[in-house]
Amino acid sequence: MPLTLFKSDELIPERKKHVYIKAPGEDITEFLPLSNEETIPGTLSERGCAFCGAKLVIGGVLKDTIQMIHGPIGCAYDTWHTKRYPSDNDNFQLKYVWSTNMKESNVVFGGEKQLKASMIEAFKEMPDIKRMFVYTTCATALIGDDPKAVAKQVEKELGDVDIFVVECPGFAGVSQSKGHHVLNIGWINEKVGTVEPEITSEYTVNLIGDYNIQGDAYVLHGYMEKLGIQIVADFTGNATYDECRSMHRAQVSVVNCARSAGYLANELNKRYGIPRLDVDTWGFSYTAEALRKVGVFFGIEDRVEALIEEEMEKYKAKMDWYKERLSGKKVAIWTGGPRLWHWTKALEDDLGMTVVAMSSKFGHQEDFEKVISRGHEGAIYIDDANELEFFDVLEMVHPDVVFTGPRVGELIKKVHLPYVNGHAYHNGPYMGFEGAVNMARDIYNAVNSPMMKLAADDIVAQSKAIISGSF
Repeated sequence: MPLTLFKSDELIPERKKHVYIKAPGEDITEFLPLSNEETIPGTLSERGCAFCGAKLVIGGVLKDTIQMIHGPIGCAYDTWHTKRYPSDNDNFQLKYVWSTNMKESNVVFGGEKQLKASMIEAFKEMPDIKRMFVYTTCATALIGDDPKAVAKQVEKELGDVDIFVVECPGFAGVSQSKGHHVLNIGWINEKVGTVEPEITSEYTVNLIGDYNIQGDAYVLHGYMEKLGIQIVADFTGNATYDECRSMHRAQVSVVNCARSAGYLANELNKRYGIPRLDVDTWGFSYTAEALRKVGVFFGIEDRVEALIEEEMEKYKAKMDWYKERLSGKKVAIWTGGPRLWHWTKALEDDLGMTVVAMSSKFGHQEDFEKVISRGHEGAIYIDDANELEFFDVLEMVHPDVVFTGPRVGELIKKVHLPYVNGHAYHNGPYMGFEGAVNMARDIYNAVNSPMMKLAADDIVAQSKAIISGSF
């Protein structure tokens, strides 16, 4: 089947280029849906902005860094405490948010004085914190403030601080993917190579594209520790600012989320000769494959096989229990970009489920190439899906559970379908062998929750009562 126009999009015929239903014998180079394109006017996009991509996804995860948002207070509020990335620094990054709190007068007369005062105040109030990210927003970019000049003034006045400026106004790109790119390239241009790490192992890696959502990084760090591998930097899960400045000393970059941090891995390869090793760490088979890739790179295959055997012994029986009960269930995935292809085969191979529909908010063409290649015939693939399209998909495929974020999740609950939080997880971590079992447990609990049936029964009863006039 070629590219498809949903009934809800009849007035926006351009949407046909963004929806594909996989059919036998078709070439994905011919029918690949358009992606990383401007949202079509009139469609209710679920995308985030470039600022969100920089601050919420990457920078805000650092565990020892003040996150100063130069803009109206709403930009800070909307990107604070919405992702569950803990740290061993007493969850510092989850507790605080900083903003210059731009008002109308600041927009009229300029916000640089406000920014400088806010930066100095933040360092004064947090005397143990010597590192800061500064983010521009739509308002401060439009009026032409120069935050880099202000940052240099503050560094000179305070002497012992280091500041990184991310010029990522929300309007800068078609989605949050632009913010990923801006932060990645800015970081390697200005900060990588400015700190020398202490090397304690003959094997060293950068973990790139892991953000420690509900402890994912703890799982991966545990594996590396058992294998005798030193993590020079985790970009940016449970990481410090200065660790990420020392990424030039790792022997290999192990890349998980290729869309948010692949740019950095590529530049590390170009500038420092550090090879890039792409992995999937969701699901049993993918995690084992990822560890084996690392083992082959360092020549420690025996250690890796021993680790895999140990983990399988702990978790395989639990996974089999869930697979027996979830096999044949249908799932739709409505997330960002790479998780579509990270999760597709993991859910199908490990749990026997069928992924029937996928939507990406900020994926690029290569993301769709991967997920469509891994998917099966009849599956629906959508770029930048809107709310009405989502309901069309539900009518077409009738999934048993949906992986998505809270925004779409609230809609799903209204139609009495279970959902699992694919952005921040229900009860993670979800990475690794342990995480795969956690994910399976959350899916099982969602699908078998009696609350959905009770809510549906209640709605039916209310409808009958309204029709009969007794409500």
